[in-house]
Amino acid sequence: MGGFFGAVSRRDVVLDVFFGVDYHSHLGTRNAGMALWDPKEGFQRQIHSITNTPFRTKFEKDLADFKGCCGIGCISDSDPQPLLVRSHLGLYTITTVGIINNAEKLVETYFSDHGHQFMAMSSGRVNMTELVAALINEKEDLVSGIRHAQEQIDGSMTLLLMTGKGEILAARDLLGRLPVLIGENRDGYCVSFESFAYHKLGYHDAYELGPGEIVKLTEEGYETLAPAGEKMKICAFLWTYYGYPNSRYEGVNVEMMRYRNGEIMARDEQENGTLPDVDYVAGVPDSGLPHAIGYANYSGKPFARPFVKYTPTWPRSFMPENQDVRNQVAKMKQIPVPELIEDKKLLFVDDSIVRGTQLQETVDFLYESGAKEVHMRSACPPIMYACKYLNFSRGNSDMDLLARRVIQRLEGEEGQKHLDEYADRRTERGKCLLRGICEQLGFDSLGYQSVEGVLESIGLDKDKICTYCWTGKE
Repeated sequence: MGGFFGAVSRRDVVLDVFFGVDYHSHLGTRNAGMALWDPKEGFQRQIHSITNTPFRTKFEKDLADFKGCCGIGCISDSDPQPLLVRSHLGLYTITTVGIINNAEKLVETYFSDHGHQFMAMSSGRVNMTELVAALINEKEDLVSGIRHAQEQIDGSMTLLLMTGKGEILAARDLLGRLPVLIGENRDGYCVSFESFAYHKLGYHDAYELGPGEIVKLTEEGYETLAPAGEKMKICAFLWTYYGYPNSRYEGVNVEMMRYRNGEIMARDEQENGTLPDVDYVAGVPDSGLPHAIGYANYSGKPFARPFVKYTPTWPRSFMPENQDVRNQVAKMKQIPVPELIEDKKLLFVDDSIVRGTQLQETVDFLYESGAKEVHMRSACPPIMYACKYLNFSRGNSDMDLLARRVIQRLEGEEGQKHLDEYADRRTERGKCLLRGICEQLGFDSLGYQSVEGVLESIGLDKDKICTYCWTGKE
């Protein structure tokens, strides 16, 4: 996915941007960048790959060369950015987070007016942020251009744009699929995905953008340039997986949601008579842990950590590009606590089950370490659809998803016509899906949280939350 941070102040903001961006590292593992603006020095920019080296390590050596009272930076799982753009709208830097499903169509339309061109990757693909800038530049002012770009894009687009006037424009996606928050201190203002990032830097909460809202930040304050829309579809996965424990979106804290989510799962299992008799409840590190704490607290089963992850060398197991290497890294990270595994009946809660590759490794590892039983619970429903609104995964096909592959094995193409039934654990097809996954991955039992359970744990109006990856409904 990705995240961004920007700041504008009466003082130098290099360190604010550096640490603010670093606190978004949990949102991406591919590229990162910083851009600063100073009245005398003008624009300064640096981009690095962070595939195998953390943001902080890569950019620390650049800090001495940066100077500015206005700056933006990003973590990006898509393309290298921020970009420095020169057009009839002036010189500006831009960074984006989102996905453009109709990119090729937009590029071809842009080419139809002769004289235009894009820099291309080796594959011929265009940098998505450059495409957004091209769409913005079709209009006569930045605000009209941003709105035009968002309206033309099939997918989503949230962005920061820094001008040569010491100001930042922040634009939240039209349906608010991702959060954008503003913080303030006595010297100026910042804009961020994650509020804890600026809390640690001495800023306090000032404002949260609404869906589609465009706001301008200067050292003197912030003002809305384009009002928020009424409809919102913020991504539920921010709470179940991507969000950091301290994060708060639309007033709902991530950690507290995960506790409630686990409690609701245990409550429903207790009512349905499907709560297994186990020695310990555990979470799959790291984001599965709070869901498991909630489950253990409600069920009365002891919470334990039968294995821990060794993260100093590989903090994110999917950092390597090669899938075989990622799988091996995941295996190497799992360090067992034999006293909590051998001859024990264990129930694990994971944040989600996507492709199932690493989960298979985890189950095999637990049995090899002497577990008597392994029961698995997913803190969200079966993922049936690849997200078409956010750049969450390297896989683009629905058939990369474990649930869809098992359905295909069970019933072929006919099964793909009954996804709603398979997603409902109460139906015969839903029960078949659970048995099929158990057989394939080796669980003693499997349970998924329901859509209703996730929505209850978040606590917002259900019409304001996107559940497309589970329901296929927009």
